[in-house]
Amino acid sequence: MAATLRLLQTQARKAGQYGFDVQARQFHASTYTASKVALSKFDTDVYMPYDKLSKTLDVVKGRLNRPLTLSEKILYSHLDDPKNQDIERGTSYLRLRPDRVAMQDATAQMALLQFISSGLKKVAVPSTVHCDHLIEAQIGGVKDLARAKDLNKEVYDFLASTCAKYGLGFWKPGSGIIHQIILENYAFPGLLMIGTDSHTPNGGGLGGLCIGVGGADAVDVMANIPWELKCPKVIGVKLTGKIGGWTSPKDVILKVADILTVKGGTGAIIEYHGKGVDSISCTGMATICNMGAEIGATTSVFPFNERMAAYLKSTGRSGIADEAKKAQAKILSPDANCQYDELIEIDLNTLEPHVNGPFTPDLAHPISKLGANAKKNGYPVDIKVGLIGSCTNSSYEDMGRCASIAKNAMKHGLKSKIPFNVTPGSEQIRATIERDGISKVFDEFGGTVLANACGPCIGQWDRKDIKKGDKNTIVTSYNRNFTGRNDANPATHAFVTSPELVTALSIAGRLDFNPLTDELTGADGKKFKLDAPFGDELPSKGFDPGMDTYDAPPASGENVKVAVDPKSQRLQLLAPFDKWDGKDLVDMTVLIKVKGKCTTDHISAAGPWLKYRGHLDNISNNMFIGATNYENNEMNNIKNQRTGKFGGVPDVARDYKANGIKWVAVGDDNYGEGSSREHAALEPRHLGGRAIIVKSFARIHETNLKKQGLLPLTFANPADYDKVEPTSKISLLGLANLAPGKQVDCEIKNGDKVHKIKLNHTMNDQQITWFKAGSALNRMKELSGN
Repeated sequence: MAATLRLLQTQARKAGQYGFDVQARQFHASTYTASKVALSKFDTDVYMPYDKLSKTLDVVKGRLNRPLTLSEKILYSHLDDPKNQDIERGTSYLRLRPDRVAMQDATAQMALLQFISSGLKKVAVPSTVHCDHLIEAQIGGVKDLARAKDLNKEVYDFLASTCAKYGLGFWKPGSGIIHQIILENYAFPGLLMIGTDSHTPNGGGLGGLCIGVGGADAVDVMANIPWELKCPKVIGVKLTGKIGGWTSPKDVILKVADILTVKGGTGAIIEYHGKGVDSISCTGMATICNMGAEIGATTSVFPFNERMAAYLKSTGRSGIADEAKKAQAKILSPDANCQYDELIEIDLNTLEPHVNGPFTPDLAHPISKLGANAKKNGYPVDIKVGLIGSCTNSSYEDMGRCASIAKNAMKHGLKSKIPFNVTPGSEQIRATIERDGISKVFDEFGGTVLANACGPCIGQWDRKDIKKGDKNTIVTSYNRNFTGRNDANPATHAFVTSPELVTALSIAGRLDFNPLTDELTGADGKKFKLDAPFGDELPSKGFDPGMDTYDAPPASGENVKVAVDPKSQRLQLLAPFDKWDGKDLVDMTVLIKVKGKCTTDHISAAGPWLKYRGHLDNISNNMFIGATNYENNEMNNIKNQRTGKFGGVPDVARDYKANGIKWVAVGDDNYGEGSSREHAALEPRHLGGRAIIVKSFARIHETNLKKQGLLPLTFANPADYDKVEPTSKISLLGLANLAPGKQVDCEIKNGDKVHKIKLNHTMNDQQITWFKAGSALNRMKELSGN
């Protein structure tokens, strides 16, 4: 790593900047110049990598001498050192060379602030920023977008100028949701991409391995450093039969979530295969891969087929489709007799539409049982709002199928009984459904078309129809339904389902309506059943690109200025975290012992807090405010062990930090599931935390903690969680001898009683150097001499 960084720095000083011609040559030798098929229309000097991937794969297959799964082929063909890399599923740490980096605007702020502080001059791989997270749904698409541009001007200007200076593509607000933009323009079969959003796996619908990470991982790749990933296991999902009727691709992943639960995919790639795959559209496959994040999977992927080829051609990438066909047998399909660590089989012929929730995406209800389950569990049966779209379900096919249901209802004089909100996935989708009359159908149905952005899915929703605390039900085609996620109301029961079922349920206005069996009463008093939805997979007239929303970086960013006002409340340059002092962490105070589910939403809430994503100190005021305190079952109310007074979690943490008190947080199973947001790791580090001790971690969050110099530790005996009390003092001993695979000695002092326990960790040698240096960024600077 040191040699690589020194070389990078020398090149930067000599050249003063990296043009895209240099970038192409540096693109980790995976360019396939023989084909001369560009990676995308925006990356015309970087070519499809199949030739290089094929040669790397030959080396790996010669070493392993066994059939490989599809995901193994893609992953291992991107190894930095295929001849010497240890490869063992679930054990080895792979050093990889991703093809590109993608960042949404909320996470890009911190990622780019970290990149700026690294001192590098230009990104080393094709990279993009997408403005989709900061647009609040309030009135409608046009007005909401204009309002967002005004409110977030400082942030958008920072992102645009930083992209121009350091060579990144910039997708302006209104362009659409990052994952839809990636699918339309950048994803391709065999791609390895990292993205600073947990739903990056959406690109698996086009046969790529697209993996959600924290911003510090993105900095590594943009800095030309091999990216590290623990070698995933592979879970196979064999699809048989044929999808049809009311059953949609969304139901496949809702069923998988039911089977595997929110942590069943942790440390694994979900690989779909079988004859049933060919009955699913490319965007349908993307829907399935997108929501694989909800089961903790590293990513999900489908094998290349004709549905993907058709989508590539429809989006102007026939050349890539042709290249993929040449590479299909060797790289883009699993070998016969390859072995999966776990195998699931789903018969699409018998798969019933599902509705999952509330409060967790793995609580599954077949539509035939939803009404009864709702009444049994006390869920509000009346639905208040229906919402379709999001990065998970906003394709042309999704919109067309929903429009067919709406037209069917209106033919009988019915419209949506409730507010019905529609989020197009991209400007291209918005323009195309407007041209083809689909938007008009939604308008007549009583719908409101929102901006091309994440909106209510991530809590960017200025909801006015209920008060906070009012118990109510909403149905969405989104991916997550954690407590308070969509509207900041912990009493909202959010259910996740297909956009088709959202539309049907919005007509009835009740959870106990089953469109497969139940009748509605038309305006003429006659009973009728809704027809099964239908819609074109791809627009017959081709896609309408709509407005031009992309800014390419200039050939040189040398004269571009990136300014951050020291008085800004939105942006803040980063100061390095302190280095480890070489001593054991003795008698640390327990800031909070978290009870039950603790997602990154609980640790660092989104919604109104998104505006502070570029200002670490300001956003730290949301740290743990959504987590339940074990001591009193309350949120954001903990006892300050120094003063004896109760207060908000961030306030108590700031008091400890001001008084030199090191602290630790204790949590339950699958701690840090959900969003990739690294603020959930940055904030505890910024406010004086030293370690997080839990029963188990979600993958991305555990890596984020390591990157920021925190110790992510797990109880060797999960029952030891019960030994921690609010007044406990916790010591981590023998840290000078911290080593891979070696347990950490821990003492829990409860008054005069001392419990000596063991803690596990997954840090390798390099990750231990991050802890000692204070963060991965600090270590990067040490090695580069900056």
